[in-house]
Amino acid sequence: MRILIVEDEQKIATSLQRGLTSEGYIVDVANDSDQAEALVASTSYDLVLLDWMIPGKYDGPALLGFWRAEGQQMPILMLTARGSVGDKVSGLDAGADDYLAKPFSFDELLARVRALVRRPKVHVGNHLKCGDLQIDTVAKTASVGDKPVHLTAKEFQLVEYLMINKGTVFSKDQLLDHIWADENRVQYNTVETFVANIRKKVGDDVILTIRGYGYKVE
Repeated sequence: MRILIVEDEQKIATSLQRGLTSEGYIVDVANDSDQAEALVASTSYDLVLLDWMIPGKYDGPALLGFWRAEGQQMPILMLTARGSVGDKVSGLDAGADDYLAKPFSFDELLARVRALVRRPKVHVGNHLKCGDLQIDTVAKTASVGDKPVHLTAKEFQLVEYLMINKGTVFSKDQLLDHIWADENRVQYNTVETFVANIRKKVGDDVILTIRGYGYKVE
């Protein structure tokens, strides 16, 4: 796995590079947006750690937007001292896959890195579509054709997770671990119940049952 760190504070960049290298990652460092742009143009990265305030032609969000417009699909984790809700929303809306406010612990960074490199390689954007069902992952809205559909928060999370990982079959245990990991008392038939409720709202042909294995969308 190759990671690019875009960070102009040399002390932070060196510390991150050493830590991630010790975990087995191949790590490059760019100290400004010009270096980062050149590296991404010539090298395939599995993940980019991008600081918000960097010197060069672009700042972090602008560089992120440039990459997405160019079709670059690698996961991007935004690092910044700007930790307000508005800043987080701006970073995520620009195309970041995750956001971590400084100061942060290396263990938390490492956990987020592992989570991001496990995700699908294609950056799917904010709008997902499966048949007549469309969802907006930022606005948290869903519609079937031109008709809005109300999904509860957990229903939306389940649909979103399956649509982002289109074609992948997930067992009930895997879905419980991902969607309901923050809840202590969840029954085993919870997934079946939620799938049944979602099908009533969006149709039977969106979430497919793969007998003996689990569920997926195509």
